Amino acid sequence: MTYDRDALAAELIRDEGERFKVYRCPAGKRTIGIGRNLDDVRISPAETAALGITLASVLKNGITREQSRALFANDIAACERQLDAKLPWWRGLSDVRQRALLNMCFNLGIGRLLGFKNTLARMERGDFVGAAARMRTSLWARQVGARAERLATMMEKGTA
Repeated sequence: MTYDRDALAAELIRDEGERFKVYRCPAGKRTIGIGRNLDDVRISPAETAALGITLASVLKNGITREQSRALFANDIAACERQLDAKLPWWRGLSDVRQRALLNMCFNLGIGRLLGFKNTLARMERGDFVGAAARMRTSLWARQVGARAERLATMMEKGTA
């Protein structure tokens, strides 16, 4: 099953916002575009070649909407690759549940997402009510508030 990429993009833009100048995210990381963490992800050599930007130029001048969207597409693709490598069962989830898990990966990064061991185990075995309950009681849920509730509801009900 494949998920609705346009719906995912709209959900992430709603949750992350889009800024063309560097700002500090709630975790204190330098961020630009639609949630691009410049401290950890940076700007890759391929992105420099394709978009004509470097970390230094982004920090100094910001980015355009087109550059923001290109970085965003790369970040979604990276989340997909990470989920494929670490949680290959995610592709068997319904469209809405795939989007919820991708949104979490985008927000947390794969390393922090993998810390949700009990939640992920429940998702893998199809216990979506249990997974949603674990999502709602996490520190992450307290940090991101309404976003976590939306994603937990998506996971629980399988509808957006």
